[in-house]
Amino acid sequence: MTDKQFTGRAALVTGASRGIGAATATALAAQGAHVILTARTAGGLEEVEEAIHAAGGTATIAPMDLLETDSIPRLAAAVAERWGQLDILVLNAAALGSLAAIAAFDPKEVAKTLALNVSAQAALLGAFDPLLRKAEAGRVIGLTSTVARKPRAFWGLYGATKAAFENLVLSYGEEVRNLTQVRVALLNPGATRTRMRARAYPGETPESVKPPEVVADRIVALLGEDFETGAFETLD
Repeated sequence: MTDKQFTGRAALVTGASRGIGAATATALAAQGAHVILTARTAGGLEEVEEAIHAAGGTATIAPMDLLETDSIPRLAAAVAERWGQLDILVLNAAALGSLAAIAAFDPKEVAKTLALNVSAQAALLGAFDPLLRKAEAGRVIGLTSTVARKPRAFWGLYGATKAAFENLVLSYGEEVRNLTQVRVALLNPGATRTRMRARAYPGETPESVKPPEVVADRIVALLGEDFETGAFETLD
């Protein structure tokens, strides 16, 4: 017997080599989930995996670039073969892009940021939809940003991609709401001590904002609640 709420469940966390993704993977593993860790940086994933194993949890790393054409279908096929279903999908990976005036945008950077923050997320939802449907209660959590709903000068690229991401994730939730047990929610972590935050606010003292573990704990708590599709939450 175990009192860990996610024992026997498979969870996939993107962008899991550091920051919120790493903290979320660690927190899920602590609650019994077998966590599949994805990110481009193999070294970072290995460190997270080792920490999970050292704490008595289980994890599998899948170093990959979400922008590679066949990377997501290959991962979905591997998860299907090994676990047969996916209980939890945490969509955390994203690119900040340049903080610049709209008139100064580099078209190539716009295309790349859109590809990761929107197109790759659509591919993840499409590839893992059959596995989420097979779960007893599939759950999808999308990490978003304040600028998705409150436009801010010089944040147009990131804000636009996150707005599109929100619409994409919630639209998927509406598509499966009445046909499956899959439920979808969005979480805006707010100011958090991450590498992306440090890049966006280089003069900020890191200790002045909350650590990623606070966000991770809320994600795990939310996954244990009976939320309805469309749930949205912002952490202070």
